[in-house]
Amino acid sequence: MSYFDAASAVPLHPVAREALLASLDEGWADPARPYREGRRARLLLDAAREAAAEAVGCRPDELVFTPSGTQAVHSAMSGTLAARRRVGRHLVHSAVEHSSVLHAAAAHEAAGGTVTEVGVDRTGRVAAGDLAAALRPDTALAALQSANHEVGTEQPVEEAAAACREADVPLLVDAAQSLPWGPVGGAWSLLTASAHKWGGPPGVGLLAVRKGTRFAPQGPQDERESGRVPGFGNLPAVVAAAASLRAVRAEAAAEAVRLRELVDRVRTRVAETVPDTEVVGDPVRRLPHLVTFSCLYVDGETLLHALDRAGFSVSSGSSCTSSTLTPSHVLRAMGVLSEGNVRVSLPPGTAEADVDRFLDMLPEAVRSVREQLGAPAAARPEATPSPAAEHVVDALGKRCPVPVIELAKVIGDVPVGATLTVLADDEAARLDIPAWCGMRGQEYVGERAAGQGTAYVVRRLV
Repeated sequence: MSYFDAASAVPLHPVAREALLASLDEGWADPARPYREGRRARLLLDAAREAAAEAVGCRPDELVFTPSGTQAVHSAMSGTLAARRRVGRHLVHSAVEHSSVLHAAAAHEAAGGTVTEVGVDRTGRVAAGDLAAALRPDTALAALQSANHEVGTEQPVEEAAAACREADVPLLVDAAQSLPWGPVGGAWSLLTASAHKWGGPPGVGLLAVRKGTRFAPQGPQDERESGRVPGFGNLPAVVAAAASLRAVRAEAAAEAVRLRELVDRVRTRVAETVPDTEVVGDPVRRLPHLVTFSCLYVDGETLLHALDRAGFSVSSGSSCTSSTLTPSHVLRAMGVLSEGNVRVSLPPGTAEADVDRFLDMLPEAVRSVREQLGAPAAARPEATPSPAAEHVVDALGKRCPVPVIELAKVIGDVPVGATLTVLADDEAARLDIPAWCGMRGQEYVGERAAGQGTAYVVRRLV
C-alpha cells in the first residue's frame, strides 16, 4: 500500500516514536510543580519549546503548545480580534484559507464583525497588492496561509506581511503545510501549525505570538502556557512533536529536491497520459511534495475507491467525495475544474518505484471510471448537427460529473455558433461547465436562475 496523503497527516516519524516512548517515562508529572518529577517534566517542556521556537523562527517565550492546529488558529484569531476591538472589527483573509480560518471568520461575522475575502488567480495565489488594498483603518487582523493545503501553491507572505506592517495590522500565518520544509519569512505577527503534518503525533498544535502583538486570550484561563492554553497538556506528545520537527528539518533540504522531482514527473505524465485532465496549482511556486489534478467526466469518489483498491491512498477536493455535495472552496475560488479531483501529497521517504506504479495504473483507472459513467470517448464530438431551434440538457437532480457528461454527449448536435442550455442543481456545475468550455474550446455564455436549478448557457465554437 502506498500512502500519498501527507497533506492530511504524515506517518509518525521514528524520532517522534522514540521521543514519545522516552517521555512517557520521564515526562508524566505536572511541569508546574516544584518537586523533582515536576522539575524533570518542566525541563522536557522547556527543551521542546526551544526546539519548536527555533524551527518557527521566534523566541521561546512567544510560542505555546495547543491541543490541535485548529485550536491554535481559533485562539489566534479570537485573541487578536478581541485585543484590537477598539481599532475595529474588520477581518481580512484569502479565499483559499483552511476551513479552520473560514469557520472562525464566520463566527466573527455572526457576532457582528465584518469580513473581506481576497480572491486568488487560477493557480490559487493571492496578489499581495490585493490583500494590501483590502486593509482598512478598522482592520483588526489579516490571515494568509503560507502554502495551500489542497493545491500546494505558496503565498506571498513576506510581501503581505510588509503591507500589513505598514498599515499597522497584525498578520496571522497558517503554516501547517509549509513549516516542515522551512521557516516562514517576513514580519508576520502570529503563526500556527500542527504536528501531525510533519510526522509528530496528532493532538499537538503550536501558536506563536510575536512580542508587540496585542493579544487577549478568550475563555477561562489558568497559569499554564502564558495563560493562552488552559489545562494539563500532553507533555509526551509535545516532546515528540518538537523532536520530530527538528529531525524533519534536518532532512528537509535533500528530501525537498527529491520529492520535487517526483512531483514534476507526476505533473508531466498525468498531462501526457490521461486525456481531458487539468493539473492545477502554481507549477513553480509550490510545496515540493504536492500535486493536484482534475479529470473530466470522472466521479471523484469512484476514482478514489479504484485507486485505493489498487493500493494507493490519495485525497480529493471534488464535491463527488464530500458529504456537503459542494466542491472544494479552494477549487471554487480558483475557478478550475473540480470533478474527478485527485490530490497526491508524498510523505518523506516515498519510493520512486511507488510513484511510477501509480502513474502506470492511473490512465486505466480513469478510463474505467469514465466508461462506467458513460462518458464520451472522443475528445470532441463528431455528430451531425441537428437543426433544432433550442437545445436543452436537463440534468436536474444529477450530481457531478453527470451534468458535464450529458453536455459533452450532445454538444455535437448543436450547430456551430448556436447555444445549448444545461439545467442543473448540482453546485459543482457552476465550476465544471465553464471549466469544460475552456478545456474543449467552447464559449461559456453565462448562467441564470431556472426554477429549482440554474440554466448554464454554452455556445458551440468548434
